[in-house]
Amino acid sequence: MKAVHARITGVVQGVGFRAWMEQTAERLGVRGWVRNRRDGSVEAVIAGDTSKVDEMLTMCWQGPPSARVEGVSVEDAAVPAGKTFEARATE
Repeated sequence: MKAVHARITGVVQGVGFRAWMEQTAERLGVRGWVRNRRDGSVEAVIAGDTSKVDEMLTMCWQGPPSARVEGVSVEDAAVPAGKTFEARATE
């Protein structure tokens, strides 16, 4: 089990990034959460099998069609308590 905290920057709000992450996480079978940040970035905690988390992070560099990702920073995180992947309110 691997868990990471990711911050995605660029044109990532108002383009369906959170919904795209929820769908992608469900397809890959990872859990965690995603939310917009007031600074214009998207923040997420992603947990699951190492290969699936790594695949999700690679996909974050692309995002949904309207996104223009400029950066994805990653650090280790605690495994979230939930069993699903959810969109959270902006913080």
